[in-house]
Amino acid sequence: MIRKAVPNVEDALDGVKDGMTLMLGGFGLSGIPENSISELVRLNIKNLTCISNNAGVDDFGLGLLLHKKQIDKMISSYVGENAEFERQMLSGELEVELVPQGTLAARCQAAQQGFPAIYTPAGFGTEVAEGKETREFNGKMYVLEEAFKADFSFVKAWKGDKAGNLIFKGTARNFNPLMCGAAKITVVEVEELVEPGELDPNQIHIPGIFVQRIFEGKNYEKRIEKRTVRPSDEKMK
Repeated sequence: MIRKAVPNVEDALDGVKDGMTLMLGGFGLSGIPENSISELVRLNIKNLTCISNNAGVDDFGLGLLLHKKQIDKMISSYVGENAEFERQMLSGELEVELVPQGTLAARCQAAQQGFPAIYTPAGFGTEVAEGKETREFNGKMYVLEEAFKADFSFVKAWKGDKAGNLIFKGTARNFNPLMCGAAKITVVEVEELVEPGELDPNQIHIPGIFVQRIFEGKNYEKRIEKRTVRPSDEKMK
């Protein structure tokens, strides 16, 4: 049995260096690899290119790296909840590549499956397609999008075993499964780490072949996103 488990986040991030390209799972505040991000902050790894659906919020997720200016470039789909991200982007401090959400997912999956690129209709005729190859299939135009090339992918799962088999829970099953095996090294943090054979094979979402390192995380915040349309103490008129 090949065991992928490492004792802690410090060992899991061994080899991460300045200037690398990183994939980070999560959608909104769900499924964020919190322990890995905290360790990146502690190590003060800089000049990063980060591929993630969104950029966290000001005091959580990738927002922690942005505040310390550890990220040089963000490749994302949705970034509307982070004021510091907005400030850095508008000031020119941060390079930003905005990618349609489906295309972002497809480019992750292409990397996972070993495809160099995919064709997608998303973005044709817009600035998204500028400088890219386009081609017609069955009367419809498509844009060629290259698979991502990342050094590490950081993923959060609910439960995993020491062979790297993973189960995701609820909405944390977002970009996390697509980023497994999509980089040179996949690091997974789980809420519960068990021995091989303890997971029901029918419940496994990602097999261990896509994982290089796995560890049991600590102190997850489990934040809930909320929308406020007016102050809570305002009475209806």
